Parts: sequence; structure tokens; C-alpha cells
Amino acid sequence: MKRKVVVTGMGVISPIGNSVEEFKQSLIAGKSGIGKITQFDTTGFDVTIAGEVKDFEPSLWIEKKEGRKMARFTQFAVAAAAQALKQADLLENAEDGRQRIKGDPHKAGIVLGNGIGGFEIITEAFHKLFDNGPKRMPPLTVPMMIGNEAAGNLSMVYGLKGPAYTQVTACASGADALGQALDLVRSGRCDVVITGGTEACITAFAIGGFQMLKALSSKRCDTPEKASRPFDVDRDGFVLGEGAGILVLESEEHAKARGASIIVEFAGYGASADAYHITSPDPSGEGGGTAMKFALEDAGVKPEEVQYYNAHGTSTEINDRTETKMIKYAFGDHAKKLKVSSTKSMTGHCVAGGGGFEAIACILAIRDGFFPPTINLENPDPDCDLDYVPNKVQYGTVNVAASGNLGFGGHNGVVVFKKYG
Repeated sequence: MKRKVVVTGMGVISPIGNSVEEFKQSLIAGKSGIGKITQFDTTGFDVTIAGEVKDFEPSLWIEKKEGRKMARFTQFAVAAAAQALKQADLLENAEDGRQRIKGDPHKAGIVLGNGIGGFEIITEAFHKLFDNGPKRMPPLTVPMMIGNEAAGNLSMVYGLKGPAYTQVTACASGADALGQALDLVRSGRCDVVITGGTEACITAFAIGGFQMLKALSSKRCDTPEKASRPFDVDRDGFVLGEGAGILVLESEEHAKARGASIIVEFAGYGASADAYHITSPDPSGEGGGTAMKFALEDAGVKPEEVQYYNAHGTSTEINDRTETKMIKYAFGDHAKKLKVSSTKSMTGHCVAGGGGFEAIACILAIRDGFFPPTINLENPDPDCDLDYVPNKVQYGTVNVAASGNLGFGGHNGVVVFKKYG
């Protein structure tokens, strides 16, 4: 028997808001978080725009001494987790005056998705190495740059002593982390798991690398808010973003026993690999479509029971057309009735972070009864012929919502949430 898993807390650090409420209001308003890059000098770059997190002050959530030892992606994760744990009412003051997880810390785990690690830390260290030699490299380079350090730091900050994992499946990392966390709670290995995705890779190295792949939008650097336009015939690539989306998962039994407020049920997860190409999805749609089918089956819901699907929707020609095929493959005739949108039109492509706060977009859709829009959808691609909630929010009842993420290497992860009760 699989234990029922519920969500009791959410936290967001994103290009469109540094709290769940700010994030929700931006989704409803169709607000773009994309602008000119401020984190490095873009002279000589074709791409000069990104979805940066704005007005982020780590000390609001992290002690300054600890924060100085964390890369930006780790700071995002700890800050979003602080919000989620507060909402879930899972923190208490320990004897040393610090906040610690309530209950048995050995039954509280972490699974975070991260695709790239601390790129700004790597960049700084390479400059020091090449300019001044190895003895001038920052001594904390390695523990700050490696991808598992977000989970490691989070465990130390709040005293979580259960498993602390990092999932690395490129842009599917956030969704796959959620799925692994779901299994930890279902199996009884953990009563509580902090999970989601985090990413901070708006650096010269990352922008330059993606630019050389011809993957990024470069035609609308003068109008950055118009650059991310999933499913639009005039799209020319994705916009890199950053941020973290974190959920608190609990078994229903554990949440009820402590009187927690349950937001939604985390009902299902599905994954697959395309076994096709290192950067492009299988154009047939079978790979991602299979992950969608697996997720629906795991959740025990029929395709026609789903009202909303948050698409990977990167604003690239190959992704958007292929994902449309995936949705049709999994949902059949219901695909035409399904509300589908890409919140990347507002946030940009935040790699692992997107998997976290795109799941939160689904939860908000269920809780508050709205369908986030796909902004900048002005000239729909004829091959993308579903209802993508163009440009303006729509309202309605959402009982079941799903979110899918696809990663380089052919990784596909899909999660399903249901209204609780």
C-alpha cells in the first residue's frame, strides 16, 4: 500500500517574485521577469538578457556568516525552504536558539534538483587560477561549487538528518527530485521531505555556452520582456533564468497527526528517457508522452480528469512542437480540452529551479482556481494547436494539474497534483 503524500508548505525565489504570494500575483498579471543581464558585463555577447532574481537579500533567511559560505544556488534553496517550512509550521527553537525541524530529524529528508552547480564560484576560481596561480584560489571553491551542497547546507541549517540527495537530470532535475521525494515518503523511509529545484547559472560561461549552441533568444534583446514566447511562430530560443521552488512533502498520516494545514495531494510521478539525442527531444513525442502516461497511471487519474498542464514550454522550435505531440500522445482526445501554459514565458528557463516553481504554479492553480497564461503568444505556430491560455489569465476549477520537464540527454519527468479532500 502506497502512503498518501500531501504538500504542506511552499517557497519561491524567482524572477517574478521572492515569495509564493508575489509569484502568484505575477502569474495572474502575466508579468515578465526578463530583463537586461546585470550579473556580468555582456560586452561582445549576442545574448544580453536573462530572467534574473531581483532584490534578493540572503540575510532575510540565512545568517550572514553561513550565507557567505554558500553559492547563489544554495542561498536560493535555503531561502525558499525557509518559506516552505514556515508555512508548514515545521520549525521550532532549539536549545542553542537556532530553528530546527520538529519531530524526528532522522525521518526528515531532502531531495533537491540542480543541473549545473555554482557556476559563479567556478568562474571566480578559474580567474584566480589563471591570473595568479593555484595558491590564490578561494579555499572554499570546491564545497561551494558542487551541486550537492544545496542539500548539504539545508540539512545543516535546519538539522535534517534523514537522506539528503541531489538529483541531476539537466532541466528535468526539479521534477525528478520531486518524484524521488514522493517515493521516499510513500515508502515510509521519511515522514517529511524538503524537495524541489534550484539553479543560479546566469554567468558569462553559461550564457556563452548556450549561445554557442544557438539555443538562446537573441533577436529581442532590446525588448527582453517579449523574448520568451513559447508556442509562438516568431520564437527564436529560450531565455535563461534562475531561482528555486521548494515544497514540503509529508505523509497524510504525519500531517494530520500534527494538525498541519494540507494544501494539495501529490498524487503521481512518471519518468522516461528518450534514448535519442543529447540535446534534442525525440520528435515523435513518444518519450515525454510516456512519462506523462506513467505519471497519470501512478496518480490513479484518467486523462480527462486533468484540467491543467504546465508545459516545459521553452520557446524553442523543437521543444514546443515536440511537447505538443507529447501531450496529444498522453492525453488523446482530451488534449484539445486541456488548458496548457508555459510559465517560462514569464520566468525564463530556470533549469532545475523551474521544475520546482512550475509545480508550485500547478498547486496554486488548484488552490486558487486559475490558469496561468502563456504571455507573448501573438502568432501561434500552426503545429502547436492546443489551448495554451494565450496572454491573459483564465479562471476556473482545477481538480487535477500536472507539470512536465524535459532535460538534455533525453530525461523526462512529470508530476501530478490533486485537490485534497
